[in-house]
Amino acid sequence: MSLESLPVLDFSRLTAGPEEASRFRDELRNAMHEVGFLYLAGHGIPQELIDAMLDVSRRFFELPDEQKLAVENVHSPQFRGYTRVGGELTDGAVDWREQIDIGVERDAVEPGAGVADYWRLEGANLWPDALPEMRAIVSEWTERLSAISLALLRALAVSLGAPEDTFDAAFAARAFPLLKIVRYPGESNPEPKQGVGSHRDGGVLTLLLVEPGKGGLQVEYQGRWIDAPQVPGTFVVNIGEMLELATNGYLKATLHRVISPLRGTDRISLPFFYNPALDATMPQLAVSQEFQSKARGLSVDPTNSPILETYGDNALRYRLRAHPNVAAAHHADLITN
Repeated sequence: MSLESLPVLDFSRLTAGPEEASRFRDELRNAMHEVGFLYLAGHGIPQELIDAMLDVSRRFFELPDEQKLAVENVHSPQFRGYTRVGGELTDGAVDWREQIDIGVERDAVEPGAGVADYWRLEGANLWPDALPEMRAIVSEWTERLSAISLALLRALAVSLGAPEDTFDAAFAARAFPLLKIVRYPGESNPEPKQGVGSHRDGGVLTLLLVEPGKGGLQVEYQGRWIDAPQVPGTFVVNIGEMLELATNGYLKATLHRVISPLRGTDRISLPFFYNPALDATMPQLAVSQEFQSKARGLSVDPTNSPILETYGDNALRYRLRAHPNVAAAHHADLITN
């Protein structure tokens, strides 16, 4: 199969009658089997909300450094808050971006005997005082994207011959979505520089909104990198490792990376990661034999780390290796040499 750009699917087809919905589910399954990435149009997110998210994101990065550093993630045992440029590692190398991580607001869980280490990830966000409106905008964003994500998971389950509610239990009570608001300052001059290194997402499903007119995302397909620039009116959607695990590799968690913009420019990016409860284990889908025979087994990530069965174990492992400053400040007991 030759591929020059990611496939485009229209989400509104899922509610356009049984036949159209069935065709959408088949195309969704095939895209996530072959490529692991697609553009999702017809998602129904109001343009006013998209504009508000991009606007508050850019205004956050325009704050003075001392205001951004007041919510730096080193102050958060949950790895929430601001990460300065060069403060995160992917594939062992420095990512050239700044960002703020925002998760689900819950009471923190005290570490102790019999308490799984991954519960340390639950807690509060760090919000900038100068942008009080940010919390409400992000909350609506998270709610709407969570609903789309669950609908996509249900569509995938049906398309694979499994019950529609297969994934519901893992997400119903304590789903653990995460939003990153990211700014990539231009470093390519013109030779490409790393914005984010090559990796697979460790969760279940990712929905990405990119600022209009910007590129930089590249997706690996059959040994070469395919550019995935922003397409108006769409989100980029991709599979994470936990969904690959649930289908024994039939659905594909695909390597991708981000190239830094040219010097003198920048790029705002909003990746939303839809993840199950920290203590959830992804159900093994009762996939129809037609599809199970084409399952490829599990990928190995670039660090040769196996995909762990419980989502929280994967999430904590990623955080510890991506943010060594936070790990040293709050989780020294978990650091191994």
